[in-house]
Parts: sequence; structure tokens; C-alpha cells
Amino acid sequence: MTKIVIVGGVAGGMSAATRLRRLMEDAEIVVLEKGPYVSFANCGLPYYVSGEISEREDLIVQSPQALQARFSLDVRPEHEVVGIQPSAKTVTVKNGDRSFTESYDYLILSPGAKPFIPPIDGLKDATNVFSLRNVPDVDRIMDYVTTKKPQTATVIGAGFIGLEMAENLRKRGLDVTIVEKAPHVLPPLDEEMAAYVTAELEKNQVRVITSQSATAFANQGQEIVLEDGSTLESDLTILSVGVQPENTLAKEAGIELGLRGGILVDENYQTNQEGIYAVGDAIVVKQQITGADALISLASPANRQGRQVADVIAGLPRKNKGSIGTAIVRVFDLTAASTGLSERAAKAAGYEVQVVHVSGKSHAGYYPGAKDLVLKLVFDKETGKIFGAQGIGAEGVDKRLDILATAIKGELTIFDLPELEFTYAPPFGSAKDPVNMLGYAAMNLAEGLSDSVQWYELNDELAAGKILLDVRNPGELAKNGQFPNAVNIPLDDLRCRLVELDPQKEYIITCHSGLRSYLGERILKQAGFNVRNLDGAFALYSTVKKEEIKHV
Repeated sequence: MTKIVIVGGVAGGMSAATRLRRLMEDAEIVVLEKGPYVSFANCGLPYYVSGEISEREDLIVQSPQALQARFSLDVRPEHEVVGIQPSAKTVTVKNGDRSFTESYDYLILSPGAKPFIPPIDGLKDATNVFSLRNVPDVDRIMDYVTTKKPQTATVIGAGFIGLEMAENLRKRGLDVTIVEKAPHVLPPLDEEMAAYVTAELEKNQVRVITSQSATAFANQGQEIVLEDGSTLESDLTILSVGVQPENTLAKEAGIELGLRGGILVDENYQTNQEGIYAVGDAIVVKQQITGADALISLASPANRQGRQVADVIAGLPRKNKGSIGTAIVRVFDLTAASTGLSERAAKAAGYEVQVVHVSGKSHAGYYPGAKDLVLKLVFDKETGKIFGAQGIGAEGVDKRLDILATAIKGELTIFDLPELEFTYAPPFGSAKDPVNMLGYAAMNLAEGLSDSVQWYELNDELAAGKILLDVRNPGELAKNGQFPNAVNIPLDDLRCRLVELDPQKEYIITCHSGLRSYLGERILKQAGFNVRNLDGAFALYSTVKKEEIKHV
């Protein structure tokens, strides 16, 4: 009988275990989990803090008893593997005060990742500082919140989990401050898209501090010292500055490590030690777009990897194709999502990139309840290859980013996006979906029908002598604000007022979202003018550069 030992449960380990049972009914499958829960909803933990998930039991997905009854799995919580002996094919297990060895034919490591705890002065004496990774972590936070009744909270780190914690602590009634070392919140997104998230946080009375890190804790954690010397008073602090692979076992067993200590595996998830495989947050994967090594700590890839390693062990031909890093977060009434490479990451990887932003609605604009959304596409203008996408909006962002992630995985190009067919009825979408429109706009750039200027290029272009032409109506300027020193000619008047423009000058045209300015760009170009379209237009620019907008 084949014996398979799995170290660690949750996404990767339990996916492997249950798939193995479906493929290998006669195998002995043992799952060793050092914590008290082998299958829990770690992505749901922040929502338990606010009470949005009201019952703690709802966080526990499966019990050992249920897994034994349905899958005949030998699941052992509170069993920590403290050593691996690859030559003997055994592991040393600690359970309470006793230790024993367990043999295996195949060993699957799914140890996950652990919170990165920065070396901050005074941290060891801080009694109100927590991290969040598992159920015991959230139990400690909830016990502190219930007994100490904190009024203020600081979240250090504005990634996905940090933002979820900030939202849920605020919903619980605490005054919340976010501190982020990067120049903007949600660093996987580009700056202009993250600006919408910052605006939503501030709208909900969350204080946002960027380009700062915590350098010390004082007064048992009640005071946080920032790198510029300023201080914050904090009754409760959540450290959310990232994770690192849990690699102690692997390292001590002579398993080869790679990027930032991640476990190196081949395309079959096998380590350099015979019979030992690894999956989940602890392993190095290939960034599918660039082919570079990456650490992608997300539930979906971990579940897929667990299933695939089971297939490999059972003799099915499966390969690890890598991941593109698709993620989403809700921040109060806003959704932010990304897939693939950001503009910043694509440029850092050496790609020649083109960018386009498109504004749209969650469903048909004439049907009640339509919400605004903004999509960003990063692509190669010559080949049409899609490098990545980002989305912001109150509704419908998940649908569009899932489509774009599928397009990247399927190696579709910008030229394929207008061809995609979606279900359409007014309550659900538009006849021309925002994803279709993203493709059309990208094609216009690729085929030379449009030329764009990015928000961060505008001031330099104007300083070089170009003229900004705003084709919004005067009422919009009065209501929403305007660019200083811009020429205003409403789009509907543009053809009959071309004589007011100088054909010897170069123009940058803008409107509210970019559609009317594209129409104006086509009018001007066919009249012989040198003109480019401000990508994302006033709506995007005023979000990221709000201090430059003039109001009268």
C-alpha cells in the first residue's frame, strides 16, 4: 500500500489529500497539521473581526472527523513535523509531550507562509501588536478587542490583507490609521489606480500615511514612532507587511531553496529530494508572463497546485504552468483588482509597454443602479500581447478582471478582446462590454488611429509648449473643476471652431473620461492637427492629482 504524508493542510495540503483519495482509493493518506485547524477560511478572517462573518464556526471549513468519514483521511491537527529524514523516508512528529516518527513513500510539503515580522525596536515589549494569518491569530485579536476595548487602531502595511483589516476595524467603530512604506496604498496596483482606493479610505475616515514605516514602538506599543520622527497613538496595531515562505523544515532537510527562501520545485512540484514534493505559498513558481521566479501567495494557485501534485503522484500528466497573480479586494464600497503585471512591473521587466484606461458602467447605463468602473490595460502595442490589467469600481470589477485574467492565461491579444461575446441584458451588462471597449481603445493605439499621453506625462508635455484642449461643456467645468490654463471648446462646437486653433501648435485633448476627447482627436487629426489624447482624461487625472485641479 502506498503511503503519502502531507505536512500542512488548508488550501494546498487538503486539495492534495482529497484529490489523492479520489485517484488512489487504496493509498494511506496522513495529513499532519501543527495548528488546531486543518481546513479553515483564512481569507475570511478579517470579516470576522467586524462581525460581517458573525459565527466563528463559519471559519472552520472541514473537521478531521468529516474528512475521515467522507475521504478516509487520517487527519491529525496539533501534530507538528519537526524534522525530515529524506534517506530513511521518515518524518519526526511532535504532538504535545510525545514525539514519534512517521514513514512515507511520498511526502508533500504544504507549510504555507508566515507573516513577516520586521525588526522594529520595542516590538517584543508591545502587548497590543498582532499579525493575522490563522484562526488562533484572530482569536487573540478578538479577545484583545473584547477585553481592552481599543478606540484607535493602526494597520502597518496597505496590501490586500492590510486594507481588509483597516476596513473591518473601522466598521467595528475604531479610529483607523494605515501606514504604508510604498508611495501609495495597494502597491501591486499602479499609482493612479490606487488613488481611487485612497479616496475611498479617506471618505470612510481612515487616515492614510504613505512613504513611511514604523521604526519603533514605545509605551508597550501604545506609541508608534515613524521614520520621519512623528508619532502615532495606537491602542491596537496590526502588522501586515507581507509574508515569507515557511521553509525551516525544508532547509534543515537539505531541500534546495530559491527566491527569498522559497522552496524550489520542478514542473512536477518535486524538490531536489527524491519522493518529496511541495506546493502552496512556500514554493517558488514561475511568473507565467515573464518566466521569472516568483512567490505568489494566493489561495487559487495553492488549491490548483495541491490538485496537480496529487495527479502527478497518481501518474497523471500534469505540469505546473506558473501563475499570473490575480487578486481582488473590497475597500468599503469600492472593489480593486489586478491580474498579471502592473505598468511599473512590466517596465521593470524590460518590456516596451503601452497603457490604456477605459471608463464604463457595471451594466447598461440606462438601467437603474449602474455603477462606474475604470479598467486599465498594459500591453505590447506591436504584438498586442496583454501583460496585465487593473480595475476599480463599486460593482462588476470582478467579472471584468476574471475575463482579462482568462485572456492572459489563454494568450489572447488586444485584437481578440473586441471579439469576446458576453451575456447581455440591461441588468447584467452592456451590448459593448467595458472589456470590449478596452480592446477597441487598445487597437486604436496599435493601429495609429489614436495617440495618448499618460497622466504622469502631462505636466512635462505642457511645459514643452503643448496646449491642453478640454472639450467638456462649461457646466462640467463649473461643477467638477478644470485644468489650469486649458483651452475650452465643447466637442459639439469643435468642427465649427477649428479656426480658433493654431495648426502650427501641438495639442493634448481631454474630456471627462476619454471618449469625447477621442472623438475630438479624430476630428482634429483629419483636419491636419497634431494632437494626442490624455488617457483617462479629467476623471483619472483629478483623482491622482487633485491638488492641481482648479475650482471656481
